[in-house]
Amino acid sequence: MQQIFNFVIRNKTFLLFLLLFSTGLALTIQSHSYHKSKFINSANVLTGGVYGTMNSVDQYFHLNTENDILAEENRRLREQLLNLSTNKDTTFIDSSYAKSKYRVTTAEVYKNSYASVNNYLTLNKGTNDGIAQDFGVITSNGIVGIIDNTSKNYATTLSILNKKSRINAKLKASNHIGSLTWDGVSPEFVQLDDVSQFANIKVGDTILTGGESSIFPKGIGIGTIASFDTDISGDTYTIQVKLFNDMTSIGKVYILENLDREEIRSLENKIND
Repeated sequence: MQQIFNFVIRNKTFLLFLLLFSTGLALTIQSHSYHKSKFINSANVLTGGVYGTMNSVDQYFHLNTENDILAEENRRLREQLLNLSTNKDTTFIDSSYAKSKYRVTTAEVYKNSYASVNNYLTLNKGTNDGIAQDFGVITSNGIVGIIDNTSKNYATTLSILNKKSRINAKLKASNHIGSLTWDGVSPEFVQLDDVSQFANIKVGDTILTGGESSIFPKGIGIGTIASFDTDISGDTYTIQVKLFNDMTSIGKVYILENLDREEIRSLENKIND
């Protein structure tokens, strides 16, 4: 308390000036409408700037929450679109009764390799999230790869940039099918092999998943035709496909589970036996 008294005594002249100045300013503002309006406008600008800054800071710290909400909404829409496309033959059946064929799970990429011959991605979802081997992995742009191994909380994905990768694909324009592979050269291009010589191929045409497996549904984007050559045999084409995805920059992905997978495999095993 004594320190406060000493401070007041030492600065009494300055404090008296501030008191008189504030009183005079207040009287001027109150008695003149022009000065009053200017003061209010200035105060509004100041408080508006402060509130705007506080709101920006608050929005920044809530970005993760908003991103999670958007990711969940995108997941639901993706799942609905996939199931609508797989049930498109049930034209006269109410969509609410159409059987869901795919379950979609969002995941984040923890690690992504693309510079070696056999590349993999590590995702932050595992068996605890219902993820298993041979589930398809895509983004909103196109396919990424296939789940290869899982632990409780993580999964590794065999990238389409892997020389072991083989995915059924087709030409959108003609439905001619082929096998999607990677030659290990560029992360921007994959190859579609064994396409019939009778296919009408044009540069710029779109390549999609063929849907002839239990991993990917038909019609997921892959890329566009950059160039093509006839094989040595002369019976088939090898097509260079420019990927829709930038495989060097993959963040969030969607994991696809075909809910009929076990039934399909069981039936196919009986045929093979």
